[in-house]
Amino acid sequence: MTARTPAHPGSPDGAPTAPPAPHAPADPAASRAERIGDAALDLLVERGMRGLTHRAVDERAGLPQGSTSNHARTRQALLETAVRRQVEREATVLTPDEMPARDGGGEALLDAFSLALHRYLTDHRALLVSRYELALEATRRPELRSFFDTAGAAFHGPVIALMTEAGSTAPERHALSLIAWCEGLMFSCAAGSFHSAVPSRAELRTGFEELLRGMLDGGE
Repeated sequence: MTARTPAHPGSPDGAPTAPPAPHAPADPAASRAERIGDAALDLLVERGMRGLTHRAVDERAGLPQGSTSNHARTRQALLETAVRRQVEREATVLTPDEMPARDGGGEALLDAFSLALHRYLTDHRALLVSRYELALEATRRPELRSFFDTAGAAFHGPVIALMTEAGSTAPERHALSLIAWCEGLMFSCAAGSFHSAVPSRAELRTGFEELLRGMLDGGE
């Protein structure tokens, strides 16, 4: 798979070369918890963990002072709110009707995974940055580690099930390898040395195909 620098920011096959866009105005239809969670994620992307305070979240979300403290009184509760919102937003990157059917075969699996990964790297790069901020904080806070791991595990089961249906002889191990490959590529292209050279969807699909072929055709 060959990484390339996109010729045009926001093009179908390339990633924007500019930093993540500024936060969008608060959705008036969103619940207070969603507004607080979105504001917390925005602050993590723009200012890092030190910039995440109850007062800053109130200001960013356009809420009366004290609203965030009433919703999440402690820093731990605020971080859990951010993780919860992170999971909710990541779950929308690939809509349910775009998920591959259990009997869809390898082609459907390749299409779905390459689509999701391409969307992360082009339209949802900020979500990756906020995820990394939360993951690093979890390494320093055992109480957040448990919450973060439980929330993230919701994504593991479906991948294991898809690998089982695809014919994997070791679905849990293969799911781990697949997830780790995705995570490594996303980090490299969102925050690492390939942040301005993102593969096209076709190139991502080829990379997935090569990986899956080794797992499914090569035995254990």
